[in-house]
Amino acid sequence: MTMKKTILFLVCILILTLGLFGMATAGPWGKGMGGGGWGANITPEQSAKIFELKQKFMNDTAPLRQQMLQKRTELSALWQAPNPDQAKIAAKQKELNALRDQMQQKQLDFQMQVRKIAPNAPPMGSRMMGRAW
Repeated sequence: MTMKKTILFLVCILILTLGLFGMATAGPWGKGMGGGGWGANITPEQSAKIFELKQKFMNDTAPLRQQMLQKRTELSALWQAPNPDQAKIAAKQKELNALRDQMQQKQLDFQMQVRKIAPNAPPMGSRMMGRAW
């Protein structure tokens, strides 16, 4: 009986180890080790240009992301009030939605610029943008 328990224990440890190894090498969103999300069909020059565009996008949208964070914080405070005012919450939500619309337009513009540099590059989602909202 102890031999069976030992074998069962070793099998469980092996399965656990393989499972953890698989998760560790999967990378974010299953892209694999070193998966950058750009795909293998862009050149180093395209990658450098896209990186520069992304840096510019992040710098240009920093104030917008900061405003969105501020509005989210204000909205949260309105919800946490003892007697939440529906009109104030609705107004703050509209302000936040307007900022989100602006951010989405800027993301679309960025993605179109990326497409001009690398037509085969997959579209970048908001998670790739360092989503702040």
